[in-house]
Amino acid sequence: MAKTSTVTARSTMWQVFLVFLRLGITSFGGPTAHLGYFRAEFVERRRWMDDREYAELVALAQFLPGPASSQVGFGVGLLRAGGWGALAAFVGFTLPSAMLMFGFAYGASWFSGPIGDGVLSGLKIVAVAIVAQAVWGMARTLTPDRPRSGIAVIALATTMLLAGSLGQIAAILIGALGGLIFCRASVEERHDMLEFPVRRAVGITSLVVFVALLLGGSILAAATGNGAVSLFDAFYRAGALVFGGGHVVLPLLETGVVDPGWVTNVQFLAGYGVAQAVPGPLFTFAGYLGWIAAIGPGGIWGGLIALVGVFLPGMLLLVGVLPFWNSFRRRPWAQAVIRGANAAVVGILAAALYSPVFTTAITGPAPLVLAVICFALMVSFRLPSWVVVIVGAVGGILIELI
Repeated sequence: MAKTSTVTARSTMWQVFLVFLRLGITSFGGPTAHLGYFRAEFVERRRWMDDREYAELVALAQFLPGPASSQVGFGVGLLRAGGWGALAAFVGFTLPSAMLMFGFAYGASWFSGPIGDGVLSGLKIVAVAIVAQAVWGMARTLTPDRPRSGIAVIALATTMLLAGSLGQIAAILIGALGGLIFCRASVEERHDMLEFPVRRAVGITSLVVFVALLLGGSILAAATGNGAVSLFDAFYRAGALVFGGGHVVLPLLETGVVDPGWVTNVQFLAGYGVAQAVPGPLFTFAGYLGWIAAIGPGGIWGGLIALVGVFLPGMLLLVGVLPFWNSFRRRPWAQAVIRGANAAVVGILAAALYSPVFTTAITGPAPLVLAVICFALMVSFRLPSWVVVIVGAVGGILIELI
């Protein structure tokens, strides 16, 4: 049955911006938790897409370099309101954390003492509930039979045993192969598939620009000696060479700004600590680094250059691939591959639920109880995520004070 929610009920750029702005304010817990927040908002609450379509977008973002959760948000905005909707989604989701990181770079005082520590602990615990709900809901939809359940388990094991982005990419490849072998019988002809409004010419242009900036940025920086160009190139290379986003980008950023002496190690670690405490994408840490860097314009302009540099390559790659994705996913064998990859996404999220989400947040019986309460509030009582965030923050303060 065709879904009118994604075909006829389009959204305006302003509506998309407001939805993502609220998510940017309330989405704590890192990229994996962001995917849980997105699913709750766009699959369960607004029904802009179903679990299969959402998992396809997640799998594609996981496979491409760049900030995975931001790429998923960009894709959702593109589907709902075209190119301007994609931009609105990106700005709305990124703006709150970018402003907070700019504020810290400017010298604002931040969380300290038992209250601040409690809030941070509570937000990590909320992330456990968010990701657990996402895994639970997606598993029921995407692993309804033995072959796909088996693929999810193998993907979980692969992700756990192979650290970093290598495990995630290997899990998706294994899932795709498993789908091609075991899921062809369950393929059905679909006429309601989401169409990304990106022409092939635009896609090819995006890929050309991506490669040109990656290969030519360093050459241009060396030729001109311009600090702003060097700053952009350092952050662009970091964003272009990281898979999965989030914490994986930190070593690349450290190499890019600490090794040449643009930022001290103490400044880097202080900003990293704050970046974990704010909502939204961790990539906005780049804005703080660009603000304080000893090269380029510094201040807000340096921060903006760094933000554009670190986010741009992932978005260019996504736009470049999407028009070919439209035709690829129509083929029966490709649909089998996608089914296997979708099942693998469940395993990847389940692995992330354990580490780093669970192992970081659940440090004793009290945090575990709070996590279960937050999970029940979302699943059984169906409270919105922002309410659960407040409950988790208050609960974290109480645990810290007791």
